[in-house]
Amino acid sequence: MQKGVKSSVLAFAVAVLFAACNQAPKGDNAKISEEQQAATSTGETFRIDTASSRIRFTGHGIGKSHPGIFKLNYGNVSVANQEITGGEFEINVKSLEVEEKGDMFQSKLKPHLLSGDFFDADKFGTAKFEITKVSPYKPDGKDTSLVKGANFNISGNLTLKNATKNITFPANVELVGNTLKAKANFDIDRRQWQMNYGNDKTLGDKFISETVNIELDLKAIQ
Repeated sequence: MQKGVKSSVLAFAVAVLFAACNQAPKGDNAKISEEQQAATSTGETFRIDTASSRIRFTGHGIGKSHPGIFKLNYGNVSVANQEITGGEFEINVKSLEVEEKGDMFQSKLKPHLLSGDFFDADKFGTAKFEITKVSPYKPDGKDTSLVKGANFNISGNLTLKNATKNITFPANVELVGNTLKAKANFDIDRRQWQMNYGNDKTLGDKFISETVNIELDLKAIQ
């Protein structure tokens, strides 16, 4: 292969790889509705292991994705007859860790995300999720979860800033002995929680997608 051709192929491969790394993460489409009554918790209580659990979010703009992680302050899940009956957890918004390294991300992006344009952490230092319903997940061919082994649909009130909406998403829940693990990966429209900054498509390359990807990785112990 000639040198010029090799260079062209290499440049193309690098471009494809770069684009793939910066594509918006894909999650299940969470159904969003108005706030609903919390489920009545019955049975045994499992305390969320805050050291082993995490909430990962990824925002996306033109050609770039920005992932970050929140820690949990506390949480619990109630289980009766091998089924979840209720539960809640509180997110420490101020604990945000931006995964990208470098001064631009740590000293500019992180403060901007915590500002009034997005999470407004000084006014709303915590967020909360409270379970309202749990039902078996049954894929129908048209609606197949991206979460491997998804076995339940979980509905709950998500409170961010001063807005509360009910969201429903598939999850894989495993209960082995005194340990419960839950994983989910879904997308929400941040505008539903009054985060409207930068979502006007007339901004061109400064456009920030209204879609935010959320990954839950929770562990609870009885």
